[in-house]
Order: sequence, then C-alpha cells, then structure tokens
Amino acid sequence: MDKIIQNLTNLVRMHKSLLDLATKKTDIIVESNMEELDALIKKEQAHVAAIEQLERQRQQLVTDYLAAKGSAPSLTPTVAELIEAADAPNKAKIQTIREELLTIIDALKAKNELNQKMVYQSLQMVNMTLELMRPRPAAQADTMNYSSKEVRRPANFSSTSYEV
Repeated sequence: MDKIIQNLTNLVRMHKSLLDLATKKTDIIVESNMEELDALIKKEQAHVAAIEQLERQRQQLVTDYLAAKGSAPSLTPTVAELIEAADAPNKAKIQTIREELLTIIDALKAKNELNQKMVYQSLQMVNMTLELMRPRPAAQADTMNYSSKEVRRPANFSSTSYEV
C-alpha cells in the first residue's frame, strides 16, 4: 500500500508541476515569445510522458493490490476502487490525495482552455494583419472612394458618378 500512496503522491507532484508550466505558458502567450513557448511545450511533453508512466505504474500497483485482496480488478482500475478496498487508515489518505489530484486536474483543464483560446485569438490577429497587408487588386481598390466628394461604384453597378 505504501508504494501506491507514494505513486499517487508523485502523480500529484507531477500534475502540480504541469499546472505551473501551464501558468507560465499563459504569460509566454501574452508576451508572444515563440522561442520560450517552444521550449515550454517540450517541457510539457516530458511531464505528460512522466505522468503517463506513473499512471501505468499506478494501474499495475492497484491491480496487484486488488488481486491480493481477492477483488476482481477492472481493466483500468480506478482510485475509487482502491478506496473501497483499502483499510480505514489508508482509505482516508488515499481519499485526500484523490481529491487534491482532482482539484489540480480541474485547474489544469481550465488553464489549458484559457491558453487554447489565447492562442486562437493570436492566430486570428495574425490572419487579420496579413489580410490588411495583402495588396488588393486594382479593380477592388477602386470600388469605393471616401476621400473625395464623389463615390465611385463598382463597374457592375453603373459608370455614373454621384455627388455627395
């Protein structure tokens, strides 16, 4: 049981670290620092790989624990199943760790959604800027003129000029 609790504690620690990286990512996105963003994404990927490995270990440890207790574990045993099978002192510890992990995961989801929206908005700004910088064809550029006293209409309307 100590190995399982240590594994869960490591999962909490890694998720906290990933949340810290997501918070830093928000600042980097605001600053539009692409080099730092690239480096941070690589760190995130390493964290995710470590979390996946810890999760596989947790599943194996819980499967072994439940089998030793005489329970038939599911294919992917959950922490809730572990809590049901655990003895009283460990049940409280595991429940506390589970709640902390769920809280961190919820915060991480919210932070990642914010970062995703910010990146999308930045992409929209880049596209809008590119549209403004793109040269317009001569026919389109001559469609409307608001700088003089007359408004010229597109060729398909009429060739008549109208006084304003």
